[in-house]
Amino acid sequence: MTYYDKNTIKLCHCHLTSRIKEGYTVIDATSGRGRDTLLLSKLVGDRGKVYAFDIQEEAIESTRQLLEENGRKNVTLILDSHEKMRNYVKEAQCVVFNFGYLPGSDHKIFSHADTSVRAIGEALEVISDDGFVCICSYYGGDTGFEEKEAVMEYLRGLDQMKYTVMMLDFINRKGCPPILYVVEKNRK
Repeated sequence: MTYYDKNTIKLCHCHLTSRIKEGYTVIDATSGRGRDTLLLSKLVGDRGKVYAFDIQEEAIESTRQLLEENGRKNVTLILDSHEKMRNYVKEAQCVVFNFGYLPGSDHKIFSHADTSVRAIGEALEVISDDGFVCICSYYGGDTGFEEKEAVMEYLRGLDQMKYTVMMLDFINRKGCPPILYVVEKNRK
């Protein structure tokens, strides 16, 4: 595999595709326009389950429409904050985040450091013993730098005996290319 034609989302999707199996329960913690939700729905198959969260009705509706167009029925859409995921899901094999703002929408509505860090903590409580969390961090523009630093500090502080944290950053690309973090829960 080469990386010159890849971006953070494509690399995240490669990771998801290689790890998620049919029958899994997974969480899209930021449903956005529904592209990750659709991929997850296909990966877990009809025996699996996807829970997709977003705080914006526009995102939930956009995701619902995409799922209906593709005949996907194994997704529960939840209009609520990802930091409350344990209220809805007790265990999942994977949680996916895209921090930033809803593509093509109001840039004044975006994820924030405090709620994002709390949501990652929730995800770490939800994932199974060999589960994982993928985080795509969009931090450029007027938003996201504080969130990027808070997420990185939180992830650096995780116990290495319990979690393995990896970061993929395109350091020679212009601007502020998104960062991919993968957090694996180490097997007991």
